[in-house]
Amino acid sequence: MMIAGIGFKGSGHGTLLARTLQVRSDDLDVVQVRPDFYMIAGAGGNVAVQVGPAGVILVDTGLAQMSDRVLMAVQRLTSRRIRYIINTSSDADHVGGNERLSKAGQTILGNPGSSGVSEDVYTNGSAASVLAHENVLARMSALTGQQSLFPFALWPTKTYTGKGYPMYLNGDGIQVLHVPAAHSDGDSIVFFRRADVIVTGDTLDTTRFPVIDVTKGGSIQGEIDALNHLVEMTVPPFPLAFREDRTYLIPGHGFVCDFADLVEYRSMVTIVRDRIRDMVDKAMTVEQVKAADPTRGFTRRYGASTGSWTTNMFIEAVYKGLTARR
Repeated sequence: MMIAGIGFKGSGHGTLLARTLQVRSDDLDVVQVRPDFYMIAGAGGNVAVQVGPAGVILVDTGLAQMSDRVLMAVQRLTSRRIRYIINTSSDADHVGGNERLSKAGQTILGNPGSSGVSEDVYTNGSAASVLAHENVLARMSALTGQQSLFPFALWPTKTYTGKGYPMYLNGDGIQVLHVPAAHSDGDSIVFFRRADVIVTGDTLDTTRFPVIDVTKGGSIQGEIDALNHLVEMTVPPFPLAFREDRTYLIPGHGFVCDFADLVEYRSMVTIVRDRIRDMVDKAMTVEQVKAADPTRGFTRRYGASTGSWTTNMFIEAVYKGLTARR
């Protein structure tokens, strides 16, 4: 494993991240966030890795075609087995490696007595369990007689309902929390309390405007509610801002963040929402709103004119959400 550098990209707020180690591993970036906590980037969505006595806990698994590389990166970090996988959404770049990585691991006893937690949806043999909100399974599977969008082997083996699913592994209290109607209706954020690391999924994406998948139950208000919830959970580095002590956030895509990065992103989304809402109040059409450029000042950093999520697609999603509420 070759060291590529120390430190990682920040938002320019003077964040001190000198102890964070960034490594190149088979075209993937492996960032050490805490002594026993890592982020693997470059496999689709970011993959979070917690290592401890019980084994490896993964949050998301990246794209299917990158799963072998993700597994190699994990095995270079530790000889311990993968014991548990948590999916933050049903997106292919977050669940694609479920089959390969779960079968490379080994099951661990869950928490069947918790309120709102179901038994395993199906038997996965001795493989590591895959946990997600029940709406993720609903999106990945299909109604009887219809073709599912994902192979059966990628589906979660365990689901939760309600507000969240708590567990305690590797000496850390782990809270899997449902954030409804944000990026989609099945989003989870994962809070590792002792490590003080929050894995946000695509509710936070430093590479682009937030992807609001209206077809999967996403909404602009749910997105802002989720970001506000993250702000409430995140502890800033005050009063000793020059020290590394702070909450870190691993976004769905992009660089590791802290409180300042999160607040900046939340402010951007709120400003754009308010601009479009003012235009909706004036009875402007969606084409008129696009022409008025409500993302000005942010387009260069977060926008795109081509690809899977463009600036116009973001404006359309916000517009649709605001007009639907009327």
